[in-house]
Amino acid sequence: MRIREIHVTPVAFRDPPLLNAAGVHEPWALRTIVEVVTDEGLSGLGETYGDLDHLVRVRAAAEALIGHDVYGGNAMYATVAGLVGADVVTDLHGLTGTSSRAKTVDRIFSPFEVACLDIQGKAAGRPVVDLLGGRVRDAVPYSAYLFYKWAGHPGAPDDGFGAALDPEGVVEQARLLIGRYGFRSIKLKGGVFPPEQEVEAVRALREAFPEHPLRLDPNAVWSVETSIRVGRELDGVLEYLEDPTEGIEGMARVAAEVPMPLATNMCVVTPEHIPPAVRQGAIGVLLTDHHYWGGLVRSAHIATLCETFGIELSMHSNSHLGISLAAMTHLAAATPSVTHACDTHTPWQDGQDVVAPGALRFVDGAVPVPDGPGLGVELDRDALAIMNEQYEKCGVRSRDDTTYMRSVDPSFSARRPRW
Repeated sequence: MRIREIHVTPVAFRDPPLLNAAGVHEPWALRTIVEVVTDEGLSGLGETYGDLDHLVRVRAAAEALIGHDVYGGNAMYATVAGLVGADVVTDLHGLTGTSSRAKTVDRIFSPFEVACLDIQGKAAGRPVVDLLGGRVRDAVPYSAYLFYKWAGHPGAPDDGFGAALDPEGVVEQARLLIGRYGFRSIKLKGGVFPPEQEVEAVRALREAFPEHPLRLDPNAVWSVETSIRVGRELDGVLEYLEDPTEGIEGMARVAAEVPMPLATNMCVVTPEHIPPAVRQGAIGVLLTDHHYWGGLVRSAHIATLCETFGIELSMHSNSHLGISLAAMTHLAAATPSVTHACDTHTPWQDGQDVVAPGALRFVDGAVPVPDGPGLGVELDRDALAIMNEQYEKCGVRSRDDTTYMRSVDPSFSARRPRW
């Protein structure tokens, strides 16, 4: 079964002003939707980043993959690698760690692999989870992903989530998300305020939700010394501390001195990072992300490798739509070593999506594996057209949290370490 055509559609959807170490989310988030169509009439879906440098290369890969067998993942990967050559795509926000050629190949290949697995599942009449070895869980737990945020974008009305700029606001946000979705664990995106203020927010969350595991992620803006101090202060409070400081060596120094595991989606982002991380004892939890680990099959291989070395797994999230949520859910449902609830930005999209409603839902904080063959989701073509029109009109072509923040606060600095 060969690829006859591939449709690549950039989309934009509204995003709240979520604060982070790099700045603040712009009013529009970008994604790229990939639809692979075969010579037998079956089609499959993939989703990836929307930044222009990445989009250009995804479009080039789509042309190069015409005629490939949808079961030939290795051949498709080699084609993408040859197309990328020595190119390196770099994110402006820097929140997913260092960029490299290998990471560039993996992130370009990923949406095509997911789409082909969607097709394979449809051809076999089986869900993608079965292609990955079969389910070890029927529903995948996700965490309440909390952000410091403004009440609304500058010059725009307040959004439906409200402000969260102090411990009280953070706790109220948690009550909103947990009440709406039933989440049973909580993650706070930190690196926004001085560590003492974020420790206060974590303690407020612990008091309000004594049974919920808690995580804190300052996106590597703390020094080693600050990371050690905060880690010790939060002994017995955190499930894990995510990316407190920069780099494998820095993380290893912190890991040796704090009582909880360290997690990352920044210092270990390609297979070449795993040996030094293991050697130095830098991390206890890896947040995988099929969008830049090369798709679902390659992510499953990484999961097995991590299990060998005693590294536990969760799953990283960026602003995403339902195709990505479906792919994440199939992968996590088939991966025994995903023992921590996964991250998702889905609540922040507030119902905006390109997949038809009904296939994806939250039940007690978890997403049941979709019932249908393949990914189990269908494209809402009207919604896709609307989001594509929004992309054409919004004027945003690359995510740039820092520049947007500086338009509001010219003194803002994204330096690391900041504290």
